[in-house]
Amino acid sequence: MSVDALTPLDLAPRRATWAIAWTVTSRIAQMAATLLVASFLSFVFLQMAPGDPVTMLLGERAADPQAVARLQARFHLDQPVVVQYWLWLSGVFTGDLGTSYVFGQDVSSMVAARLPTTFMLVVYGSVLVIAFGFLSGLLAARSKQHVDTGISIILSIALATPSYVIAIGLITVFSLYLDWFPVFGSGEGFWGSLHHLTLPAITLALSSSAAMARVTRASIIEESRRDHVVTAVARGFRPGEVLRRHVIRNALLPITTIGGIVVAALVAGTVIVEKAYGLDGVGSLLVLAITRKDYPVVQSVGVLIIAAFLIVNTLVDVLYTAIDPRTRTMEAR
Repeated sequence: MSVDALTPLDLAPRRATWAIAWTVTSRIAQMAATLLVASFLSFVFLQMAPGDPVTMLLGERAADPQAVARLQARFHLDQPVVVQYWLWLSGVFTGDLGTSYVFGQDVSSMVAARLPTTFMLVVYGSVLVIAFGFLSGLLAARSKQHVDTGISIILSIALATPSYVIAIGLITVFSLYLDWFPVFGSGEGFWGSLHHLTLPAITLALSSSAAMARVTRASIIEESRRDHVVTAVARGFRPGEVLRRHVIRNALLPITTIGGIVVAALVAGTVIVEKAYGLDGVGSLLVLAITRKDYPVVQSVGVLIIAAFLIVNTLVDVLYTAIDPRTRTMEAR
């Protein structure tokens, strides 16, 4: 059958597929360009930061000009910044992220060894954020005034509490007093890791869950006041059906927006949480590399975090296209 013979109803699924494909393609191109610019800026700012890795590595021998010159030549620190960046970038395209100044190990291997812990922590925290944030926001929006007020107060406290304070409180109660969860380490095996990462995931997700819950509550309340929802209730439709088909469905766009933002923020939040719980993840590696001026590790982990943030934003854009047909028309223009 030719395209001209197809009816608008027949073309709708194809247009939706084309719109999603166009969204994915354009976002990948934008992500690549953004990542290139961000990696260059982070490389330049890293070179401008106070401190000298050569001096830190040599210690007392930093007064020896020949030792300094040899080490600078070894790490290409005697080259212009643009040349150093090009050497690093060309290595990235071949899978070589360089060699750690401090540990003398391949940066790719160091990051790969720690990536599973960070990945599992972020996934675990994301599940908690989406579940707790959405459910508590929905409960607050559909409850009576006093329940709504109580939930809102709890959410405000959780949103205002820093992650390290939450970590101290959880460790004190659930590790020291109740002895339910271990204090340090990532565990072995899936269930062992899940047990060890429960408190870090809660710490990572608590304030983000509060942010998502507040947006969910506001969106649900706003959609519940729409004319078509009031009409559906007046016509005797079941409350659950009205909530599912008319309220939640139309409230998904702002909820998806805040969900994407908080999940992306979890990646950066792992830096504090991993350090607090002694996890051998990418975040703790970044802190260690910053304190020791280990440029290749800092640059590679920083770009990895930026890439994760951009990937989450791209997935959110694709979800927009799948959720709201109106965005397909805008993407196709």
